[in-house]
This record gives sequence, C-alpha cells and structure tokens, in this order.
Amino acid sequence: MSERKIIEQLKAFDPISLQEMDRVKLMNRVDTKFAFDKNTLIQILPLLKANYFSLEIEGKRALTYESLYFDDAFFTLFHDHHNRRINRYKFRIRNYVESNLYFFEIKHKVKGRTDKHRIATDGFHKTLSPEERAFVMKNSHKPYDLIPVLTNKFKRITLVNKLENERLTLDFNLIFNNELKSVELTELVIAELKQPKLNRNSVFYQLMKSLHLRPYRLSKYCIGAIELLGKEQLKFNRFKRKLMYLEKINNHAA
Repeated sequence: MSERKIIEQLKAFDPISLQEMDRVKLMNRVDTKFAFDKNTLIQILPLLKANYFSLEIEGKRALTYESLYFDDAFFTLFHDHHNRRINRYKFRIRNYVESNLYFFEIKHKVKGRTDKHRIATDGFHKTLSPEERAFVMKNSHKPYDLIPVLTNKFKRITLVNKLENERLTLDFNLIFNNELKSVELTELVIAELKQPKLNRNSVFYQLMKSLHLRPYRLSKYCIGAIELLGKEQLKFNRFKRKLMYLEKINNHAA
C-alpha cells in the first residue's frame, strides 16, 4: 500500500529526462545522507514537488537498481570505512535496470568528498576484465585483488532541484543477498543529497531539520556486509549502534 501511495505522489512532480539531467551529473560532490521510513517519505514528498523535478524513464518514476559489490578476501574496503579512513574506495557493478545499462563504478571518498568514476560493462560477472582491472589501478593506484561479496537491489526516486545544482536520491525496498543468505530492509528509506558543496539552506536539508532528522553517515555496502556476514566474519563495533538504529526504523514501520 505504501509503495502505491509513493508512486501516486510522484505523478504530481514535473518530470525530467536523463538527457536533461546532464547539468547535475555531480561526479565530484559532497554527499549528505539521512535515514527514515516509508511513512515519512509519504509525508514529505508533497512538500518537495514545487522545488524538484522527478526523473522519469519509460514512464516510471521509482526505478530499479541492482549492484554487485567487490572487496578483497580480507574485507579491506569494509574495514577502511569502519576505521574512518579519510581516503577510501568502493567498487561495484551497477545495473540501471530500466535503462538496461551496466557500469563498473569506483567511488573514491577523500576528505569528505565523493569522486565517482565509471566505465560501461556487459553485465554482472565474478571476475574483473583486464579493462576493469586497469581502471581500478588507474584510479586507486593499488592492485586490489577483488572478489564479489554481495548484491543488493532497491527502488530509487531521483529528484533534481529546479534552481540549484543539486540532486536528491531516495532509496527504499532494500534487499541484500549473497550465496547463503538474503536480508530485506523494505521499510527503510535512505536519502542522499548530492551537492557541489554542502548547502544547509537546501529545501530538503531544511525539511529534514524541521523533522529533527539529522544527517546520518552510512553505506549500503557496509549495511549489507554486516547483515549478511557480520557476526561470523567482520569486526563492526563502531557500526553496532548505527545498525540497531536502522533496523529499528525498518521494524517500527513494518
């Protein structure tokens, strides 16, 4: 019921196409994340329609994304995040389902900024191609021995500010999988405000402030890794309270 309500609400937004979104690619940016539930999303969407376009592809506004995340056998990338390294990487293949596009993507987090690079690829695969390995080396300057760790799938709403250089993504219906386990956090919403530099006067930022929702640092890869592997394979002391908070949001709304 809540998802149908969300899709209905999106029809009130002015649409924007992928081509029209070129002005807000924001491959180098500041990300500010928030976490809340679907009921809150239903509450806030009508308050955003005057200031934001909604991305539409093939008549759809809630789009499907699938990702295959890579790490090494020691989960170096996970632990870099856990240990608050200011210079860290994330590697994934992402499928933009409605567009039928696959990209091998590198996200480099350095000194609070996100620098994203990607190349087209032909689908999900467990072993990186020579081109992808060269791409990793070129952008990270390290010969990571990457293996597939987990997949996730979610729905994403992409909103584009009508006046500012700003994009807002709203992810929900999160599902994480590996070869042994599946975990669903379908009531959790992860919002990510993408800006050239932090602007707390943003309509969305101010709306979050009015609801007493503070920025919340989190990573879908780290959430999935803990949910699927945590107790047996990972050290995640610093993330325990964070994970409990996210699970509380999800379970309370369910």
